[in-house]
Amino acid sequence: MTAIPRLLVAAAGIGFLAACAPDSGSKGSTTGAAAGAGSGIALTGAGASFPQPIYNKWFSDYAAAKGVKINYQSIGSGGGVRQISEQTVDFGASDAPMSDEEMSRAKGGPILHIPTVLGADVITYNVPGVPAQLKLTGPVIADIFLGKIKKWNDPRIATLNPGAALPNSDMLVVHRSDGSGTTFIFSDYLSAVSPEWARVVGKGKEVKWPTGIGAKGNEGVAGQVKQTPGTIAYVELAYAKQNNLAYASIQNAAGNFVQPTLETIYAAAESAAPNIPANTDYRISIVNAPGANAYPIASFTWLLVYKNPSDPAKARLLTDFLRWALTDGSAAARALDFGPLPPAMAERLKARIDSIAPGSGT
Repeated sequence: MTAIPRLLVAAAGIGFLAACAPDSGSKGSTTGAAAGAGSGIALTGAGASFPQPIYNKWFSDYAAAKGVKINYQSIGSGGGVRQISEQTVDFGASDAPMSDEEMSRAKGGPILHIPTVLGADVITYNVPGVPAQLKLTGPVIADIFLGKIKKWNDPRIATLNPGAALPNSDMLVVHRSDGSGTTFIFSDYLSAVSPEWARVVGKGKEVKWPTGIGAKGNEGVAGQVKQTPGTIAYVELAYAKQNNLAYASIQNAAGNFVQPTLETIYAAAESAAPNIPANTDYRISIVNAPGANAYPIASFTWLLVYKNPSDPAKARLLTDFLRWALTDGSAAARALDFGPLPPAMAERLKARIDSIAPGSGT
């Protein structure tokens, strides 16, 4: 695709929202949504827990604004892909793009990937006395989750954090037990920074973990870390913040240690933009992006929607919501530590949303 214009990260939020202001097409869709709401039609969706905080906020705000109820179940990206493929929901949600094989098996015709926000996985931990911004590198993180680094005062961690009071205690790795887009993002990153991880474990919504214990959902992993000293895990940024968990600064591809923030997540998307082709279907990865300020475990998250849904009324409701999310939803995303899409991408996605049209659904 044409490179996304440089993001004005330091600009006020109002500038970003203005860049994504609704056009006349989105105004026209409000009537359709109101008509659908009057008929008692609701939308159902299921999938990723990674974006659940912003989706819950969006669905609540949209119901208040338009009177359209959207029911969403946070069951993990694997469940979202499965349910949209089996036509048991109106939309799925995933932090891992569907594979070609998954796309070919899906019922109901072609499925579109609609990026909604930018988010980040963080490395979170619970070790009393250890700094809240422990410095870690990709290879060290890989070796922790490979089970090769077992103690908090391992020399490789100590070297990165001179002066830190690292205890001579065991690490307890916590990972996802369910099919998870958060796992896909994390394992995609580890595959990019560790040849051994790529060879032994690889990337996927589910992987064969060499060590650790499992917990369900981002909420389950965050809860396990919060209540168990000595743990280390990966969760979506919003879950770490909501639970007041410490999380690490991670060395990026440029060699800089960066914290996950809206600015560093944007920087990852910006630096990856030149590699996004013009004919993209948006099944793209931005992990380990090359920018000096890029956070290395950043990602888009997607809604999965039928290109030709069988129900015209629900198609109208869904496309109206998608347009609303790209515009009115931006402020809420920022407040919950998710990045709204770059303005150029949000504008291009309007055409993708406009291509959704009722069809046979078979």
